[in-house]
Amino acid sequence: MTKPSLLVLAAGMGSRYGGLKQIDPVGPAGQTIIDYSIYDALRAGFAKLVFVIRRDLEHQFRELVGQRFERRLPVHYVYQELDDLPPGFSLPPNRNKPWGTAHALLAGQSAIQEPFVAINADDFYGAQSFRLLAGHLSTGAADYAMAAFTLRQTLSEFGSVARGVCEVGPGGGLKSIVELTRIERDGDGAKNTDAAGRVTRLTGDEAVSLNFWGFTPAVFPALRAQFAAFLERNGQDEKAEFYIPSVVNALVVSGQARVRVLRTGAPWFGVTYREDRPRVAESIRQLVALGEYPERLWG
Repeated sequence: MTKPSLLVLAAGMGSRYGGLKQIDPVGPAGQTIIDYSIYDALRAGFAKLVFVIRRDLEHQFRELVGQRFERRLPVHYVYQELDDLPPGFSLPPNRNKPWGTAHALLAGQSAIQEPFVAINADDFYGAQSFRLLAGHLSTGAADYAMAAFTLRQTLSEFGSVARGVCEVGPGGGLKSIVELTRIERDGDGAKNTDAAGRVTRLTGDEAVSLNFWGFTPAVFPALRAQFAAFLERNGQDEKAEFYIPSVVNALVVSGQARVRVLRTGAPWFGVTYREDRPRVAESIRQLVALGEYPERLWG
């Protein structure tokens, strides 16, 4: 049976964080969040690692992150580039930010021919999440899958966050997912304020995506088609982004794909803002103290 690959989306510019947060140390021996994700993935049986990075940061990323995994499993590097567009489309003259997570996912197609999990580089998802998705992919099912977290457990004290808010059917299938990009705490719940100032109230109990997705390579042709449609609508917008939840929602609503929503009890930590980092470091320290991780992951 083919073992899954792990696709790590590490090309984000970290604009809200103020730096290359993917390589910031948060563990007791200087580990990054990526270290913990790959450690958990190896324990869950993943057999190949693909990093989506910016070409201009390749040397720095390989030296500080990638090289310590290259002797443990096959490692590939692919690039999310602004001008990687379908025929007939051109880059807006003032565009300088990535096209979004779904465009980063599409960059992985040259290195992946097997079922795979896609994750953010700057999110700590917990060992159970990797086991859940590896278990699903090992069945050979055509259905995609996602690890779902509870919204209130994924908010930042220091500003708004983006989350894919899910509607889940009674059998655990995804009915719809909407990417809300400015969610913040609001009393016991949360609220999202869109670009027009419209407010959506949330209970805090919603199942949300943090870009922990299980796919097969069949997703890539659908991504290419949807990216072209996205560019038809938004190609000259210097800030529009092509998000994975939007792609998945379109596939589910149109009946082109089914997605299993796997609720995980694993802890989640993220570093959207630089002020989040001390809390993440303390949370990892506590997991090490509980014996969930060794103090030194790689010996």
